Formats: sequence, structure tokens, C-alpha cells
Amino acid sequence: MSMPNPLVHIRPETHGVVLDLKYATSDNISGRAIYARSLCLMHADAEVCLRRAVALAADRCYRLKIFDAFRPQEAQVLLWEAADDKQYVADPRVGSNHTRGTAVDLTLVDAQGQALDMGTGFDDMTTLSHHFNPGVSALALANRQSLLDIMEGAGFEHIPHEWWHYALPGKDRYPLIPCAVLGDLNPMRVA
Repeated sequence: MSMPNPLVHIRPETHGVVLDLKYATSDNISGRAIYARSLCLMHADAEVCLRRAVALAADRCYRLKIFDAFRPQEAQVLLWEAADDKQYVADPRVGSNHTRGTAVDLTLVDAQGQALDMGTGFDDMTTLSHHFNPGVSALALANRQSLLDIMEGAGFEHIPHEWWHYALPGKDRYPLIPCAVLGDLNPMRVA
């Protein structure tokens, strides 16, 4: 019996988010596009929380800008190989919240669509990317706290060393999602 596809397609027009899917471009740690297509997918349980986060961000006059969500296992392997510091990328043999569809990497943008200052860019694999690092400006720390408040208020939890990464609690409750169940929604598949 095959596993059903638990993923929901996240689009700006249906979810009110901005998409900047870094792994569908060369603007990422590998220096090349990892995804063949720019598709943003999340587990249905995480999508419910994302909708809450969108509403909470709107209450503060912000929007969410998503860098990554579901990540196929093949992509996890490529990121693992590209990462100099493995503490910032989950071992593909274990899998990550991303390969379960329960994680999202994101930031906040203002009413003009400008990303808020978070002190580092996405996937900055240094200690400056840690949530409460005093080496970033007070403004960046305040913006990180705003993102944290929104995402935790929506039901996500953070990891201490990546200000952009949020996931549903209880990773072990969710299995890895094999690409075989994705059909046309596989970001790795050329359309």
C-alpha cells in the first residue's frame, strides 16, 4: 500500500506569502540550483500553522517570505555535501523536518516588500545566525524576536542556531516523505 501525498502546494495567491525559493536558484550554499522547479510544499499540518502565522504577521503589518519548505531527500543529500559545517544541515541518513514537510525557512517583509534586517542572510552558517547572538544589531535581534513570536504563536518551534528555521514540534511523529508519492509536485523533477 502506497503512502498518500500529505503535502499542500503553497502559493502567494492562496496563502498570502512571498516566495523566494533559494534552492531553485544558484543563490544558496551549493552555488547551483538544487530544485528543477520552484515549488513550495508543506505537510498539511504545517500548512494550517502557516496560515495562522500569515495572519499573525499581517496583524503586525508584515508578510512572510519563504526560502524553503518541503525538501526532497535528494536535495537534502546535495545540501549535506555542500555544507562546510554539518551542524547547520541535517544528516540525510536521518532526514530533517524539511524532508518530512514540517519545516519552513523564512523571514519577514514589510508593507513595501522589503525584508527586515535579521543580522545575516538566509543560510549564513555562522554563529551570527543563532537566534539571540549579541553580535548582531539591536534592530536585527528585535526583528528575529518578532519572527519568533509570530511563528511560535502559530504553533511552530525554532532551533537555536538558525533564525530562519521553524518546524512543527514532534519531528518523530512525521515520516520522511518519499519522492515517489509526489507525482507532478516533485521539485526535483523537470516539468
